[in-house]
Amino acid sequence: MKIKEFEVETWMTIYENDCEINLTETSMKSLSLKDLQKLVDEDIMDHVMELKQDYGHIVGSPRLKQAILSLYKTGDDSNIAITHGAINANELVMMTLLEPGDHIVSLFPSYQQMYDFPHSLGCDVSLIELDEGKGWLPSIDDFKRVVNEKTKMICLNSPNNPTGTTIKGQLMNDIIDLAKQYNCYILCDEIYRGLGTNTKDILPSFSDQYEKAIVTQSLSKVFSFAGLRLGWIKAEQSVIDLVNLRRDYHIISSGPMNDYLGALVLENKDVILDRNRKICAKNKELLKQWLKKNPLFSCVIPDEGTVCFLHYDLPLKSQEFCERLQKETGVFFVPGKTFGKEYYLRFGLTHEAREVEEGLRRLENWYKRIR
Repeated sequence: MKIKEFEVETWMTIYENDCEINLTETSMKSLSLKDLQKLVDEDIMDHVMELKQDYGHIVGSPRLKQAILSLYKTGDDSNIAITHGAINANELVMMTLLEPGDHIVSLFPSYQQMYDFPHSLGCDVSLIELDEGKGWLPSIDDFKRVVNEKTKMICLNSPNNPTGTTIKGQLMNDIIDLAKQYNCYILCDEIYRGLGTNTKDILPSFSDQYEKAIVTQSLSKVFSFAGLRLGWIKAEQSVIDLVNLRRDYHIISSGPMNDYLGALVLENKDVILDRNRKICAKNKELLKQWLKKNPLFSCVIPDEGTVCFLHYDLPLKSQEFCERLQKETGVFFVPGKTFGKEYYLRFGLTHEAREVEEGLRRLENWYKRIR
């Protein structure tokens, strides 16, 4: 099976460990086990030291599944499959349900896995191109133009990486109605779901609205525990049963330690999400004020998620821009090139405000020098 290079992941691997300030990170500022211990009464280390390091619950413990289900309005244990992060969740879903010749629909720009992985399986892929002038939002007419009788799956990432696009409200309902009309699946990577700016309520999940919707998420982005590499799939039981058959070839289990710690994280999600929501809100305001002073840059700042797509009006392609900026200032960005869009930078809203403020200051001084 041939597959295209995963450009954003390659870029991160090469450059992210050699910077002073990371302004492109999509995972909220990480928490430690010591931080988690402050949120719970039980002694975490005592429990971990007593855990037998066998495979643990092969398909995930009831405690972990119940903690995951607290994020949704519908479902029971039979609707959850445990994975190694959301990237493994997406892969398992697509490898389980898609066949060569199937037609899928996805958005562009978006997370490359959502269109190039199906392409590697031999699927026919139709991309809906997003436009900054329209707030990076597609319309239902965009979907109607490409969805047809051969469409097996609509692949979404909402909130979107890198644009921050969130599909909600009437547009969500319209996409579901269209999927029902053609009896196709909706796969939505909801890894950035949970960090709204105006409410503490978590936005509706596609899986609570449509029986053929499949959603994925993990602890990596909004829950600050990327290092646990724990994700999940929520879907109807018939899909989960098929996924679990394939899962035996891929991961067997997530292990007892990750299972236990993952449950603790989600049982304390309200405190963690509130902390991370405040970090994002501060950084959005910093970026908003910075843009007012720097008219060569523009950005649609999203209501949800942890990322946005920063446009710049300078005569440098994005790869050269990022390489020079990092070499000369220590500030790290992912270039728009890795998402197929030049003159853009992926901007992360995830670190402490003082780091973001310093990074923006260095960016401003640097671009004014090179103009």
